[in-house]
Amino acid sequence: MFSAFLNSWKIPELRKRILFTLGIVVLVRLGANIPCPGVNPAELNKYMADIQQQVGGSIIGLANLLTGGALQQCAVFALGVMPYISASIIMQLLTAVVPSLEKLRQEGETGRAKIIQYSRYMTVGLCVIQGWMLAKAFERPEVLFPGFTGTLVVNPGLPFQLLTVITITSGTVLLMWLGEQITERGIGNGVSIIITIGIVDRLPRAIAQAWQMFFPSGGGESQFNILHAILLLVMALAVVAGVIALTQAQRKIPVQYAQRMVGRKMLGGGQTFMPLRINYSGVMPIIFAQAILLFPAKLFSMVQWPVMQKMARALTEGEAVYLVLYGLMILFFSYFWVATQFNPLQIADDLKKYGGYVPGIRPGRPTAEHLDHVMTRITLAGAIFLTVIAVIPYILSHNFRLPYLTASFFGGTSLLITVGVLLDTMRQVESHLIMRHYDGFLRKGRLSGRR
Repeated sequence: MFSAFLNSWKIPELRKRILFTLGIVVLVRLGANIPCPGVNPAELNKYMADIQQQVGGSIIGLANLLTGGALQQCAVFALGVMPYISASIIMQLLTAVVPSLEKLRQEGETGRAKIIQYSRYMTVGLCVIQGWMLAKAFERPEVLFPGFTGTLVVNPGLPFQLLTVITITSGTVLLMWLGEQITERGIGNGVSIIITIGIVDRLPRAIAQAWQMFFPSGGGESQFNILHAILLLVMALAVVAGVIALTQAQRKIPVQYAQRMVGRKMLGGGQTFMPLRINYSGVMPIIFAQAILLFPAKLFSMVQWPVMQKMARALTEGEAVYLVLYGLMILFFSYFWVATQFNPLQIADDLKKYGGYVPGIRPGRPTAEHLDHVMTRITLAGAIFLTVIAVIPYILSHNFRLPYLTASFFGGTSLLITVGVLLDTMRQVESHLIMRHYDGFLRKGRLSGRR
């Protein structure tokens, strides 16, 4: 593995891509710490530091996580790349239900380019709406940040709102462009890397909080000992290994291609396989479940009835009722995402068109039914595993008094995004190494034949 890292710097093209990606990352982190004109984020930083110890799963904490801390800085990148991701998700869902978009997707590279262009236009529209709402929230921070009593905006009014909308919209469009530049000229998926860097930026603070658990700064006696530290380390390694296994796991469906005549040439048949990922929906079910479960507790808490207040307390992060509903919603959205994005009929038709078939299964609708049956079974296993990983941070924080910032790296959205992006980036680096006759991360030394 270490030789692979060293070999990465020996290839000029790969070295340029890595340095280009690191340069973009520096620009992204710089923009995440430049406040919008007319905003003083000092008091908001203190407020966010306090609520992160209490309610790390709130909508504010989730938004701050996905923007890499730019929200609490009131930065020009306060929206991050979330409008672009939201627009992409909306276009994916619309493609599954709008026939014209479905036809456009089937046109190949040209159709996908048009869909991406539509997503960019929708991103600008979402940025304008969300930027205006954020500008209003900066003027009245107690609406967006419950319990906040300070002042963020020095000179509120329409000029400030227009300037903030232009600044935040431009920041998100710039982030979107930087992400595309990383994808084209760097290493990895640009948008995913931007989100991951924001998450990893919190790791030093999480480590510092974990250190305070065992060595309090006031000199008092710690409630944790070396045995707890060993257990936490073993658990962290086990969870990371589980997330890697969940991300990499797939069911291989054998596919046989018959011989066929193309022009004057006879193309020989062959056998390959179709990989079906166990965790087909990725991290999306967790994000959907978190976002939806935040609203009922907020609405119930606003009604001054004892029953409603009791229901609001039951839906607090970490409570048993919340965890049960959270797990059920992750299961539901796992199947929902597969139902909207996985089309077995189209896959079966494509196989039949190119002379492919699953051994023992008739082409056409029987193949589609077989693929749907297999996908349903493996989705259940992936969704259960995803649910277990998602609830670990809440259990550690609520029942074992672990700071939420530290617990978030033992599972949940942070770990899933980070591990998935790092694996994808390592695969791309490894492909560059193997293409130039170097071994990847799982071998030692060079390939034979390299001089």
